[in-house]
Amino acid sequence: MSKLPKKHQFIDLSDYGRLPARQIAKALKHTSVTPINVTSSFILSGILAVICMLNNFAIAAAFFLILKSTLDAADGELSRLKKMPSYVGRYYDSIADFILNFVFLLTFWYITDGSLLLMFLAFFSIQLQGTLYNYYYVILRNNVNGDMTSRIFEDEAPKAMEGEEQDKVDAYFKVFNLLYSFFDKTIHRLDKKAISSKPFPNWFMTITSTLGLGFQLLVMALALVFELEIYLFPFFITYSLLLVLLIVIRRVFL
Repeated sequence: MSKLPKKHQFIDLSDYGRLPARQIAKALKHTSVTPINVTSSFILSGILAVICMLNNFAIAAAFFLILKSTLDAADGELSRLKKMPSYVGRYYDSIADFILNFVFLLTFWYITDGSLLLMFLAFFSIQLQGTLYNYYYVILRNNVNGDMTSRIFEDEAPKAMEGEEQDKVDAYFKVFNLLYSFFDKTIHRLDKKAISSKPFPNWFMTITSTLGLGFQLLVMALALVFELEIYLFPFFITYSLLLVLLIVIRRVFL
């Protein structure tokens, strides 16, 4: 099930794991496995990627990074198949992504003996990039009656969905807000009027999708396979220029 009506579906270059994710979700539909269980499995895949990186198993590390990206899509697919939307699951997923992203870059810093400053700048860059992609994607979904699980403004804890405990939603939201509020507010300040714009064209969203987490993990995997780890931090920092360009395009032309 897509998050968007057919007319507004675009080629998401960050979502290359969607097809296998759907197969995984279908296989798990009639089992006791929950979407949160799948989220936990992508955390395990991320940990295995780090272990492989630390032991110079580059191909295996790349595999687990791509598997992590695929499982990251599978939890949402399973949630929709089982009709189990969950704010706890949504925040758990995002919190796990944030922490794993930091650990991945910290591991790249360790194995390359690179600059700690560049590592933090790269982390800051990929978080801003991913936030812009999510910002535009959520706005689009809201504007065309797509999936509404994510909100444009995450400024207060939402009302728990059926089957959830409000206390858990509140607790997970506090952690989520602590990690993401700075990046969310920064992107919103840079393009406040995006919320009232017409639905973004598909080509624009396809380009924007290269700022997404899946694409970032693909870049990390390729850097490992082709032994280009030392160029990873400069790449992510420089790639933020695309973020600026996309905001300019949106504000001036869309």
